[in-house]
Amino acid sequence: VQLQASGGGTVQAGGSLRLSCAASGRTFSSYALGWFRQAPGKEREFVATINWSGSSTDYADSVQGRFTISRDNSKNTMYLQMNGLKPEDTAVYYCARRSGGSYDYPGGYDLWGQGTQVTVSS
Repeated sequence: VQLQASGGGTVQAGGSLRLSCAASGRTFSSYALGWFRQAPGKEREFVATINWSGSSTDYADSVQGRFTISRDNSKNTMYLQMNGLKPEDTAVYYCARRSGGSYDYPGGYDLWGQGTQVTVSS
């Protein structure tokens, strides 16, 4: 199984982007998934997570109300709709598969995509 994130780019503050995370393999719908981000010189931080069916989600306080995580199991794809982007949202965004443990800690994920760069200009 592999994960591939895409959809990053450069936008002005207040703009929107939608990230996608495409997965190979038949077990996509069996796993909870998440998005993390990492800015230069900072640790990787939790952004959002979604359960296997899409019926349950959680967000970091910093993105609550602005970002929406979703998934389409028929397409083996997860999304992150980002609205109201701020310069502090600038980072490389990673999608990942949950393996257990804390949902907001990188150690709770065992499979990572390659990351996609999001840059928000002021």
